[in-house]
Amino acid sequence: MATVRLRVEFTTEPFDLDRVPPHAEAAREALQGAGLDAVDVGPFGNTAEGGGSAVLAAVQQVLNTSLQAGATRVSLQVSVVDEEGAP
Repeated sequence: MATVRLRVEFTTEPFDLDRVPPHAEAAREALQGAGLDAVDVGPFGNTAEGGGSAVLAAVQQVLNTSLQAGATRVSLQVSVVDEEGAP
């Protein structure tokens, strides 16, 4: 899996428009600490790309930390991307 490049896109719920919920902060920290490239963290969705093994490990960490921090739902999509970054 290390030679495959993956893109993960995910959101955590419940949403809170007044403040960043603890589960979203936990997911952001896990994603940013995973050593992936092309990380984009936003208020309604997050994306990151990297080697297959690294992305899958990051997904596990995001799921663990965000659910432990109070997320009631994590929606995610993982796509194989080509050399130019297109799915």
